[in-house]
Amino acid sequence: MNAVAILNPRAGLAAARARAALLRSPRWREVEVRLTTGPGDARRLAAAAAAAGAETVLAIGGDGTANEVAWGLLGTSTALGLVPRGSGNGLARTLRIPLAPDRALAALAEGVPRAMDIGLINGRPFLNVAGAGFDAQVGVDFHEHGQRGGRRGVFTYVRLGLARTLNYRASSWTLEAGDGRFEGRALLVAFVNGRQYGGGAILVPGARLDDGLLDVVVIEEASALELAWNATRLFTGTIESYRRYRHLPASRVVLTADGPVPHHRDGEPEPAGLRIEATVTPKALRILVPRATADDPSGPFLPPDGQSPSS
Repeated sequence: MNAVAILNPRAGLAAARARAALLRSPRWREVEVRLTTGPGDARRLAAAAAAAGAETVLAIGGDGTANEVAWGLLGTSTALGLVPRGSGNGLARTLRIPLAPDRALAALAEGVPRAMDIGLINGRPFLNVAGAGFDAQVGVDFHEHGQRGGRRGVFTYVRLGLARTLNYRASSWTLEAGDGRFEGRALLVAFVNGRQYGGGAILVPGARLDDGLLDVVVIEEASALELAWNATRLFTGTIESYRRYRHLPASRVVLTADGPVPHHRDGEPEPAGLRIEATVTPKALRILVPRATADDPSGPFLPPDGQSPSS
């Protein structure tokens, strides 16, 4: 297969292990490896690979690397393959791509391409989840923690999130999502294309990656104790039954706030703003999916015509 792998060497041991796995893989050992040196490199390298006729570009890294590589592939026939090496790996988990690099590469070697939707936040793409409010603020905390040399990973993210609940003040929002509307104070507003943040925190259990819609989730304001008590619902797939959970599917969403609020794209912090517009571009990206995921009628892709999702 004519393929390119894009890897961030600054990922340290995780990157080294992924590169070693490539060399061990009968299917991928001849892949050309291209290394990033800074922000924007992955997008540029992916676009160049697609222009040169690559069939597949492997993104080896976290959600940020996957986002950049996908950005470079939008509108092309080149497929994205995810080799997850990040902290959350939300899209990889939704696609059921193994987290160990050897197993991920083996699954992708037998994978099939599917077309998935891409979300846009103020014109900039995201693959999995974008949002404003609490989750974006925790993303800022997590990013700054890493810049100070702190340990990353899911447990660090959860710890920072629990600490932030003690002093976070919910914003007042006006949300217009298709025919739906929300006005009031909310902890967060998430624009969901996949199913989960990552680390097993599931926001929309039944979301589809190719339905032409964003699953907009609002978590209304609540006390820190109530939020901490109900946070476990994210990991048990029962968040939809939480009384402060709102779900508004839409293809275009406009969110305005009473003051500047942080927002994020696939966990990467964006500058705070007063107005956020989220849209979806249907089936704009080809992505390699394990065959079992592609064939599962209850999975993250709509089943072929003539099939019904299992109950």
